[in-house]
Amino acid sequence: MHRHMCLLAAAAAAMPFLIQPAWANMVYVSNEKDNTVTVVDSKTMEVVKTINVGQRPRGITISHDGKLIYVCASDDDTVEIIDAATNEIVGSLPSGPDPELFVLSPDGKTLYVANEDDNLVTAIDIEGKNVIAEIPVGVEPEGMGVSPDGKTIVNTSETTNMAHFIDTSTHEITDNVLVDSRPRFAEFKPDGSEVWVSAEIGGTVSVIDNNTREVKHKITFEVQGLRSEQIQPVGIRIAADGKKAYVALGPANRVAVINTQTYEVEKYILVGQRVWQLAFLPDGKTIISTNGLSNDITFIDTATDEPIKSVTVGQLPWGVAVSPN
Repeated sequence: MHRHMCLLAAAAAAMPFLIQPAWANMVYVSNEKDNTVTVVDSKTMEVVKTINVGQRPRGITISHDGKLIYVCASDDDTVEIIDAATNEIVGSLPSGPDPELFVLSPDGKTLYVANEDDNLVTAIDIEGKNVIAEIPVGVEPEGMGVSPDGKTIVNTSETTNMAHFIDTSTHEITDNVLVDSRPRFAEFKPDGSEVWVSAEIGGTVSVIDNNTREVKHKITFEVQGLRSEQIQPVGIRIAADGKKAYVALGPANRVAVINTQTYEVEKYILVGQRVWQLAFLPDGKTIISTNGLSNDITFIDTATDEPIKSVTVGQLPWGVAVSPN
């Protein structure tokens, strides 16, 4: 009897852990016009904090442990560091002029930044807070992608209309791939086999084979009732299982859902005005869009590909990042 009572007591002690509600992931949205980052609770889908940051915040990402948020303060020529626990700015990184977008290496040690004004990609050692390489690329670099193994980064140059493949061990360009007009974003498939590059003015997404470094397919878009020039692909995110891709279509006010095996558009999701960037919640069940001209973000259910709720944030929301825990 005594042994059974001990087991029951142990089970009862463990029970609160089992029935506690899951922690909500925090969603961080950079607002380009009012120089703020809005913090949204992903569970309640409500704003919990507004953080004042530097001028014209655009690219935003978060450390793999969720402790630090990095923000491109483009007009201040710096990357600001925010403590996720306090929502306070605790430092900065030397980004080079006009940082727009960046990507964090899989090991979390290096930040690769696109410097739009001086046609460089800057590699920053996060721990040392120093520049370890400046890599010349095409004119007006913007999009940044990193391979799952961390061996390759891809930068897109808006005016040169190229995707530049860069070896992270040598910081040298190994391949230049011509895509359509004004490429804005690069996203690797989770297995590293392909890189998807959006072309805002060209109106396409180029699927590049990562082995041959050649365009293997071009995805086009057609929305009933919209002129082709209104359909401007920008942000791209591919699901963790690699089966579906989501593409923000700018002034088309829609997110396209694409089958990554057939490259067919399966659905267009109506969200806010001028949809720009996208981010998944860690469980993959929700994706969030930033809608610049309607000053809101939209939570989308990835099982149904239907919008759940739109939440008002700051002025001209641009980037979005989600805490991993």
